[in-house]
Amino acid sequence: MNAQTLLKYTYGLVPIVAGLDKFTNMLTDWSQYLGAGTQDILPIEVSTFMMIIGVIEIVAGVLVLTKTKIGAAIVASWLVLIALILIFSGHYLDVAVRDLVMAIGAYVLVKLTATPSS
Repeated sequence: MNAQTLLKYTYGLVPIVAGLDKFTNMLTDWSQYLGAGTQDILPIEVSTFMMIIGVIEIVAGVLVLTKTKIGAAIVASWLVLIALILIFSGHYLDVAVRDLVMAIGAYVLVKLTATPSS
């Protein structure tokens, strides 16, 4: 398996799994990553909001698997956005760093996909 294929399946499957987990919270309680201020301004229940986020992540993962360049760009952007939210909240900075590193990997997938295969 080459690097591009490995990245494609990683950045396709991980968002799908994380998105599905927004419905079950088996991996973690995802609402803990939303600051209290964010939770207070939501016009809907936090669980409903997290399910919407889950659907977005599932769609992003499917896009990586089917339209890799576009999907990987969306996943990279999504990860940067999550990291920035965490950084500005001052909480879960370790997760923010991890997400930035993952965003770099997704960006590499974009660049690999843009390069014609040999």
